[in-house]
Amino acid sequence: MDTTRISTFVDQIWDDSIVPELCEYIRIPNKSPLFDPDWDKAGHMDRAVALMERWCKAQPLDGMTVEVVRLAGRTPVLMIEVPGHNDDTVLLYGHLDKQPEFTGWDEDLDPWVPSLRDGKLYGRGGADDGYAVYGSLAAIRALQEQGQAHARCVILIEACEESGSFDLPFYIDELKDRIGHPSLVVCLDAECGNYEQLWCTTSLRGNVVGTLEVSVLTEGVHSGGASGIVPSSFRIVRALLGRIEDTASGRILLENLNAPIPEQRVEQNRATAEVLGNSVFERFAWAGNTRPLSQDPLELLLNNTWRPTLCVTGAAGIPNLDSAGNVLRPGTAIKLSFRLPPSLPAEAAGLAIKEALEADPPYGSQVEFKLESAMSGWDAPPVAEWLEASMHKASNAFFGAPAMCMGTGGSIPFMGMLGERFPGVQFLITGVLGPKSNAHGPNEFLHIATGKRVTACVAQVLADHYRRDQAQAA
Repeated sequence: MDTTRISTFVDQIWDDSIVPELCEYIRIPNKSPLFDPDWDKAGHMDRAVALMERWCKAQPLDGMTVEVVRLAGRTPVLMIEVPGHNDDTVLLYGHLDKQPEFTGWDEDLDPWVPSLRDGKLYGRGGADDGYAVYGSLAAIRALQEQGQAHARCVILIEACEESGSFDLPFYIDELKDRIGHPSLVVCLDAECGNYEQLWCTTSLRGNVVGTLEVSVLTEGVHSGGASGIVPSSFRIVRALLGRIEDTASGRILLENLNAPIPEQRVEQNRATAEVLGNSVFERFAWAGNTRPLSQDPLELLLNNTWRPTLCVTGAAGIPNLDSAGNVLRPGTAIKLSFRLPPSLPAEAAGLAIKEALEADPPYGSQVEFKLESAMSGWDAPPVAEWLEASMHKASNAFFGAPAMCMGTGGSIPFMGMLGERFPGVQFLITGVLGPKSNAHGPNEFLHIATGKRVTACVAQVLADHYRRDQAQAA
């Protein structure tokens, strides 16, 4: 395979076609159903699907079919099939739904207005994960332009990932005969430790999300007349969280939420720490003199990829500062997001959290933890020799440095689902979410050069996957 021709072709299709398409995609506020319950009436999801569908159908790929699959009451799925040169199947995955706007964008940036500067495309969803379908088809086209053989490729782009992929299992059941049994899964929705090499994800943490509600009164009352008599709902919330999390260190106290870290993952994180050094924490926009939880990059990586953590991501019952009067509020509600070790069953963890928070409520207050989603993590199976060699070959060819393996602190629910349904499948999980790309937050950007190189790397792996099949057949 002529890697120079691959790079030239991929660069051109990104510049001439993919980047302009992503600009149009960024303009569409197609927020995931968890953040836009009326998504079907708003029509933004359908606009995003139609945009991608038109582009995909315009690509000159031999025998390709493009279909928008719809199940009643569920977000749509874009399914693309490209015939291959043998009976094997590669499944390529991405998603097109987006996180909400969030606050804090720079004055000259907007989540729904694309902005190109310094080789980066700013706007919500370009990197997470609008580029996936474009990059997948561009990789296949790059092979066909050279007459390179590849296996049958099935591309699935869902519209519910940012809400936990709760619609996707229904589509997998509906489409199982058409999907077949893939031997390789390629996912373009992951992080990269830097923009200088290919990063391959080896684990994903699980996630439990729920709302903790504490009520002490049925109405607000004058704080001067009630404080010292009526307990503060906020203080009760603090006490309840203290059952779960050590306030000084952030360590999760519930044993049911902790799990041993495999030695192989420790060593992979050690190698990552040596490559990234202090950039593990320097990539964040720290306020004032705030310090990371540790100065040891390895400990920070293990915290982020295997140890459980808790974040409070929202609150209700607390007025804005300009509306905060002298009132003892009747209650407080907070949204809790727990990240779990990749090997931990999420449903059991969710029940343990609920039991710990609701037991013996302080002062007999009304306490409820509403469990909203529980998604188990994923720990990759051993990497086949051919895939490990291919990843390094691709990274060296298109990045000029060997590939790296790393765990990821986030979740991709589909990966665990696939691992259960297709025993023995190999995974290439990679992406463009590198330092300061800030998916889910303000000023999200897509590093265009990395998008191009990742696309070229996928082409290399698809070609090597086919050759591996031919070698096994021989």
